[in-house]
Amino acid sequence: MKIQDWQEKELEVGIASAHDSLEATEAGHQSDPQMTERSTNAGPPPSGTDADLCQSKSQGNFMTKLERAVSTLSSSRKTEKRLERAKHPEMNLAENVVGWEGQADPTMPLNFATRRKWLLLILTSSTTLMVALTSAMIAPGVTYISQEFGNSSNVLDTIIVTIFLLGFAVGPIVLSPLSEIYGRKLILTCGNVFFLLWQIGCALAPNIASLIVFRFLAGVGGSASLTIGGGLISDLFYIDERGTASSMYAIGPLFGPVLGPICGGFIAERLGWRWVFWVLLIFSAILLLTLEIFSKETNHRVIMRWKVEKLRKELCNDNLRSCYDDPGAALRTPSETLAISLIRPLKMLFFSPILFILATYMAFIYGLQYLLSTTIPLVFQTTYHWKPELTGLAYIGLGLGFFGGIMAVARINDATVVRLTKANHGVPEPEMRLPACVLFACFIPVSFFWYGWSTFYETHWVVPIIGLIPFGLGQIGVFIPIQTYVIDSFPEFAASGMAALTIMRSLLGAVLPLAGTKMYDSLGLGWGNSLLGFVAMSLIPFPILIFKFGGAVRKKYPLEL
Repeated sequence: MKIQDWQEKELEVGIASAHDSLEATEAGHQSDPQMTERSTNAGPPPSGTDADLCQSKSQGNFMTKLERAVSTLSSSRKTEKRLERAKHPEMNLAENVVGWEGQADPTMPLNFATRRKWLLLILTSSTTLMVALTSAMIAPGVTYISQEFGNSSNVLDTIIVTIFLLGFAVGPIVLSPLSEIYGRKLILTCGNVFFLLWQIGCALAPNIASLIVFRFLAGVGGSASLTIGGGLISDLFYIDERGTASSMYAIGPLFGPVLGPICGGFIAERLGWRWVFWVLLIFSAILLLTLEIFSKETNHRVIMRWKVEKLRKELCNDNLRSCYDDPGAALRTPSETLAISLIRPLKMLFFSPILFILATYMAFIYGLQYLLSTTIPLVFQTTYHWKPELTGLAYIGLGLGFFGGIMAVARINDATVVRLTKANHGVPEPEMRLPACVLFACFIPVSFFWYGWSTFYETHWVVPIIGLIPFGLGQIGVFIPIQTYVIDSFPEFAASGMAALTIMRSLLGAVLPLAGTKMYDSLGLGWGNSLLGFVAMSLIPFPILIFKFGGAVRKKYPLEL
């Protein structure tokens, strides 16, 4: 891929340093080892310390002082709890190796200022929030869609909502590997634009068939942010920071299906169901523009490849190679690289026993969430006689559970890894993310027994809403550790790992609600939800087994990616 003009600005610092390094090499000088080798205990300077804060132009401003205090406190806490930092591969032009300009190279994404890292993560999480809103925001308006198009099938009503998730299963197969070749920023932009275009199609759909097709295509484009987010976390954050980062990122994809029906119910009732898509289009376009202004490429390998290509031209040396390339490996053609990248998510899913088990477990819980999302409107409109615009408020229970789960997991996820790593003689293992799963997984069955029998006996409407809180708490406590486990296991191909998770969970998320309709018709709300609760209970031992034996299995069956 040729270097574009907008890429060159990101390389100016590295190129200037490369010229200095070349001159030193030609003069026969050696770098001072004390300057090139830093203590692993010290690691790269924490972002947000006085070195960063002194760049502020308004020292007397109250907000600047507040940021200084918060950043300094954050840095001191991280210094106490963090692990040793792995060294970045450095420049060695004497051996034709292009790398980073020392451990503090500002172009290295791991060295970005804390504020820049969190800005990039928050913008990406906001994008996933809009995509997740789209997945469920139309649910309360399905009644109006069926009335307009003369549909009387409950199954077809469910497909209108869940077909979007089928797009989530297809898109990552292509988009995630491409982000590891051409960069996160380019693929995320293309996916978001594709997503926006099909929102227009949904708003103008002339019949149910076209609406279903357009929803599927919108899901394909929207899947970019869901899968690239894992790669972004791997690019920007060290291992003892990824739990907190994953918790922040999870706000978007998990809160979207909760907030969507709340907003969608009022919009569909007051403005019509088509305005659900127009509102999504407007806010998504604003977010996309903001993302384009502030986003920056973070893929280490892609940045280094751009740097190699530019230095080859600047220094007239075609023998230069990236520090991430294996010098003994044969060079691949672009078509070979693309083919290998495209099959990588499926290879990770089906050839890694641990990843397959965790993806299946995660997918089942995700399917349960969408099963609840598609049945809640029916239950509260028929059993409790709520208007469609108020039905979305029933999702507040899930939202409260999600919020509590994020607060809890953000506090214990990284802390658990640090504690277990120190007990393991300083060697971190991906399985150290999983102990929290066991505790939180126990909350999930509680919701199904509580919610199912309270709706069966038609108790006060607040009782089933409260019964949804444990599910939200448990889902967060399972999802975030598993996602972080995948990022830690495959840091260089985290986007493909997240794609594997997204493919599996989106398939079940699209299919399980279809089976749920007939199950509830046969068993009723009480025993139907109890059946799901018993299945959820039977799956609780899986995280325990993987925590205990997963490391041995992972090392015995390594993946060649």
